[in-house]
Amino acid sequence: MKLGDIYEKAVRRGIELDPRGKEEVNSVLKRKKSDFEDLKEKERRDFDMESLVNPYSDTRILYGSPDRDVEKVLLGIDIEVGEVLLADRLRERGIQIDLMIAHHPEGRAMAGLYEVMGMQSDILMKHGVPINVAEDIMEGRIKEVERKILPINHTRAVDAARLLDLPFMCLHTPADNIVAAYLQQLLDERRPDSISDIIEILRELPEYEEAAREKAALKVIVGSEKRKVGRIFVDMTGGTGGSKKAFENLSRAGVGTVVGMHLSEDHRKEAEKHHINVVIAGHIASDNLGLNLLLDSILDGVDVIPCSGFRRIERKH
Repeated sequence: MKLGDIYEKAVRRGIELDPRGKEEVNSVLKRKKSDFEDLKEKERRDFDMESLVNPYSDTRILYGSPDRDVEKVLLGIDIEVGEVLLADRLRERGIQIDLMIAHHPEGRAMAGLYEVMGMQSDILMKHGVPINVAEDIMEGRIKEVERKILPINHTRAVDAARLLDLPFMCLHTPADNIVAAYLQQLLDERRPDSISDIIEILRELPEYEEAAREKAALKVIVGSEKRKVGRIFVDMTGGTGGSKKAFENLSRAGVGTVVGMHLSEDHRKEAEKHHINVVIAGHIASDNLGLNLLLDSILDGVDVIPCSGFRRIERKH
């Protein structure tokens, strides 16, 4: 496969399973095109042209020509300088590495992580929160994340990849969209009655079973396994954690249980205050599930060398 084909297929798959729906994603791209056309010539110089076709600012080819052939990939949840050096060491040992793929963003994709968070407003709306409220509570959170990212030396791993001529890309929101859609559909179909039922259903998936063996098992952090589930919201996409103010509004909208990847202590307290059960499926385990489902649909004849917390589990056959 070509590097560019892998990237384009990943973005396309992410759009297909975007919780906002294809129509809304296409509207986002149209608005971005309109914004670009309204810019003055000098302002266009720094415009991210990729954003006209890819709605996910945290998913990018970070180094390497799209025309490069790819037969073997080193893939990890995180690819930082250490993993770049690992790839080069493997090459020294005669192991072919044509491309490095990270899940978590690096480089300009990390710098643009906050830009993808706007999709969380539409996700909240789909779960019953009025859009004006959703956009209002997300605005402050997006600015907070932007400020946190500003001082980060985000080009380190990309610089190392360039010096060693190792093609590098990151696939973040497309994989998160897929795991969110997969688990929401699974739980909607299985209709668990109690929180313990959710635990049992998720533990059937090999990624979560593997996590349990690594002492990273599913955890109920608000509520208890004996409690009734109510309406379930699988919250696993949108760049990073949203606003803690969302829990009050989700509770009013009738959501009884949130199934997520991770949750800060401040967010946990808000969920508890508003009587919403929270099941943490696990960050790395959920990232593994999303990546495995994504890879099943986009890779053709490409070998994957897993590293940095990733375990390849195929479901094609």
